[in-house]
Amino acid sequence: MPSRVPAPGNPVRGSKSGKPIMALFDLLGRSWSLGVIWQLANGPLTFRQIQDRCEQMSPTILNRRIKELTASGFVEKGDQGYQLTSAGAELFTFLKPLGGWSKKWADALSSEERQQ
Repeated sequence: MPSRVPAPGNPVRGSKSGKPIMALFDLLGRSWSLGVIWQLANGPLTFRQIQDRCEQMSPTILNRRIKELTASGFVEKGDQGYQLTSAGAELFTFLKPLGGWSKKWADALSSEERQQ
């Protein structure tokens, strides 16, 4: 059964009313959605390049995520492959700091485990 692309105003996981933030979290919470956005942040990539950089995810999942991210306005197909749209690039500016923060978080957890 094909899943619908999460969209504001429509019921999504966690929100019957489809609040915009919940629709975004539903979309980004799907397997490999964030990975695709993260990889495309450095520039256009072909389907195969995305697949290789995302630990050989299945072509079926990658195709589904590209379709969802395209329908949501975050990814588009350009002359050199798939790329972030201006909305996708803007979204990445909010996601990028989480990369650095997550490393600090992982280090803190690791330090706590060593102390126990």
